[in-house]
Amino acid sequence: MGENLLVPSIEQRLAGLIEVNRRAKLADESSIVKPRRTVTISREFGCEGYPTAEILKGILEKSSGEPWALVDRTLVDEVAKHHAISADILHNLGKRPRWLDDMFSSLSTKWKNERDDFQLLARQIVAIASGGNAIIVGMGGAIVTQSMKGCLHFRIFGSLEVKTASIARRAKVSQAEAVSMIEKRQRAREKFVRDFLDRDINNPDYYHLIFNNDRSSATQIAQTMAAFVEAHR
Repeated sequence: MGENLLVPSIEQRLAGLIEVNRRAKLADESSIVKPRRTVTISREFGCEGYPTAEILKGILEKSSGEPWALVDRTLVDEVAKHHAISADILHNLGKRPRWLDDMFSSLSTKWKNERDDFQLLARQIVAIASGGNAIIVGMGGAIVTQSMKGCLHFRIFGSLEVKTASIARRAKVSQAEAVSMIEKRQRAREKFVRDFLDRDINNPDYYHLIFNNDRSSATQIAQTMAAFVEAHR
């Protein structure tokens, strides 16, 4: 059980991404070009990133009258398994910008050794972000899309006490198990970004807004994010 309880249904997320892709095609075929925003949410493990993203998705869909996709690593991996869907999204939602190749050439040695896997992930993130109406959770999304116009980046942090209580409640595990999960997963996240992107995910310079989960609930954070998105349309 555990960590599987922390993320939304893959079927719901895949359906949302396909719908956003379909709308993007229709927009491309029309003479009206409507700019769309993409949001990235980075968070310390244990902070309420997914609850915030789900609430934000609902707020943005209501205010815009359009579907929004909630995207994470599990969804990108699922898309990659379905070659037809993957090719369709890469073709219709966006093309890899030149700066991405420049970024690849400056990354760490480990990137050189595992180039193909990470390149696919980065291309998927860039393609999805290019299409807009996407909320990208984790995956170093804020750094991969840092140079892209239309992307707004948010970070959520919190104390170990608050993160432990949140994980124990949402994953239905003990306090000790929650602490172990937090320490393991946070190290893995920071290592992933450091190894593949040669960046520090904790650097505040990458974000438009940073939230303290101790002082703001998922709903409050989502509402503030939505207001910020609306102000930057």
